[in-house]
Amino acid sequence: MAPSLRVVLCLGVAVADAGGPKKEGVCDWTKGSCDSEFKLHNPRLGLADTVQNQGHLDEAIKIFGERKIILPTFSQLSQPWTIPKEIQEKLKSVGPDDKDPLNLFRIHWYNGKDRKSLVDVPVYLEIPKSLSGIESKILIATGANFPMINAHKVLAAYGCLAPRLAMGQFNPGTHRAIWPSTGNYCRGGVAISRIMGCRSSAVLPEGMSRERFAWLEQWVSDPKDIVRTKGTESNVKEIYDACNKLEKDKENFLFNQFADYGNHVTHYNVTGPALHHIFKDYSKKHPEAKFRGFTSSTGSAGTIAAGDYLKDVAGTKTVAIEALECPTMLHNGFGEHNIQGIGDKHVPLIHNVVNSDLVAGVHSELTDMMSLLIDSEVGRKYLVERRGVPKELVDDLYLMGYSAIANMIGAIKAAKHYGWGKDDVIVTVATDGAGMYASEFDHLKQKYFNGKFDEIDAAETFGRAILGASTSDLVEMSTAEKRRIFNLGYYTWVEQQNITVEEFRIRQHQEFWQETRTLIDSWDHLIKDFNSKSGVSHKKK
Repeated sequence: MAPSLRVVLCLGVAVADAGGPKKEGVCDWTKGSCDSEFKLHNPRLGLADTVQNQGHLDEAIKIFGERKIILPTFSQLSQPWTIPKEIQEKLKSVGPDDKDPLNLFRIHWYNGKDRKSLVDVPVYLEIPKSLSGIESKILIATGANFPMINAHKVLAAYGCLAPRLAMGQFNPGTHRAIWPSTGNYCRGGVAISRIMGCRSSAVLPEGMSRERFAWLEQWVSDPKDIVRTKGTESNVKEIYDACNKLEKDKENFLFNQFADYGNHVTHYNVTGPALHHIFKDYSKKHPEAKFRGFTSSTGSAGTIAAGDYLKDVAGTKTVAIEALECPTMLHNGFGEHNIQGIGDKHVPLIHNVVNSDLVAGVHSELTDMMSLLIDSEVGRKYLVERRGVPKELVDDLYLMGYSAIANMIGAIKAAKHYGWGKDDVIVTVATDGAGMYASEFDHLKQKYFNGKFDEIDAAETFGRAILGASTSDLVEMSTAEKRRIFNLGYYTWVEQQNITVEEFRIRQHQEFWQETRTLIDSWDHLIKDFNSKSGVSHKKK
C-alpha cells in the first residue's frame, strides 16, 4: 500500500498534520510558494488510499463473492487488452446493454461501433475542412460506444464508486448510492449500481431530454428513485439542494461528480491516454501532424482532466467550453441553455482551473440547429452534395450529441484564435450521440425554423455555426483571469456546500493535482485485494 501522501502547498491558513495545530502559511498566489504542509487525506472527497471501514469492506467482499462480481482495475480500463482472456471470452455472449456485471469490463474507450468488440484504437471521427471550415484537423473520440448508457459518463461513475467500495466507504448491503447530474452521469451510476445489485437514486433536472428519463425508468428498482429537480441544464444548485436533503439519511451515500476527485483521477489516467492514443494513430498516417490542443465543455470537470494529461505528455493547450447563454467563466454570468451535460452557474470543485489556457463560449441555439443539420436527411444531403463532406463521415455524425457539437465549434474557435494551420491537430470528445435527443428535434424545428428544415435552413445553419465561428467570446487565461475564475468557485463550495477554505485553496497548486492523480495505483492495489478476498474467478474449470 502506498504511504499517505503529503504535498507542500500554500493554503493561507493550513493544517500542519491531522490533529495538529494550525499555522499561518506565507504564500504567493502567482508563484505558488508556501511554507505550509497539507496532508492529502480527505475521504469525504475521495482523497484516500487506505481502508476506511473494515466492517463495510468485509460485507462488500462477502456480497460481491455471493453475486460473482469482479471489479476491473483502472489499469485494465486504460489498457483493456490486459483484461484476462477468460473474461474477454465470456463477454462475447453478453450484450452491451445487458444488466450483467461483466459489462464493467467494457467501461473503456476501446469498444467498437457494435459496442461489443475490442478494437486496437479508440473509435474517433476525423473532421476535415469541408465540415469544420478550418485547415486544422479535429479528432473526436466517440463516447456513444460505452456500454449500458451509450455515453462515457459511465466511466466517471465507476471512477467514483469503485475506490469507495474497495476502501470500505460504500456498503452495498446498507447504503443507497445517490447520483446527481444533468443526465448521463446519473444514468452511469444507476447502471453500475443495478448490475452490482445496489440500490441507487438519480437526481437530475426535470427539463432534461425524455430519452434520459425513459432509460432511467427501465433501470431503477423503484420509480421513486428518480428525483426530478426544478429547471434544466443550468440549475445545478437545485440538484445540490436535493442531494443535501437526501444526505441527511445516513443510508444514502452521495457520489457528487462535481466534487469527487475520483472523477478527475479516472479521466486523467484512463481518458487522457486513450485520447493520446488517438493522436498517435492519426500521426502514423500523417507524420507531419502536431498535437496542439484539447477542447472540453466543463460540465462536472471530469473529462477536462484528460487535458491535464495531454498537457503533461504532449504540451497541448486546454480549452474549456461553456454555453454563451450561461457565461459563468467568461463573464461571471448566468442563464439557461440546452447543451445538455454541461451544467453551469458554478465552477466544479474538481476543475483544475489554473491549468486551463482558454475559455470559449458557444451559443446553445447553434448546437441545437447543428443537431438538426446532422440528424436530418436534408442536412446530411447538404453536407455531402454542397459542402463535400465524405459520406462515410456524414453517416457517422449520429455519434455526436449537443455537447460534442459544442466541443467541435470550440475547437474551430481555438484554432482561429491561436492561428493553427493544416498540420495542427485538436482532439475532443463526443460524450453521447444524437439518439439521446431525438425526441426534442420536432420542438427545435418549430422553435428555430417554423416547423420545417430545408436545404436553405441547412445552409444558413452551417454558415452561422461553422463558417461564422469566430474569435469572439474567448478569454485567454492570464494569471488574473485564472484567479478570477478560481475565486468564483468559493461562493458555491465554501459558502454553500461545506467545503473548508483549506480544501478550496489547495486546488490552486499543480502539486496538489499531481499528487492526487497518483492515488490510482493505490486504488488498483485495493481493488485487486478486494477481488482476491471475494474469491470470484472466471477461469475455465
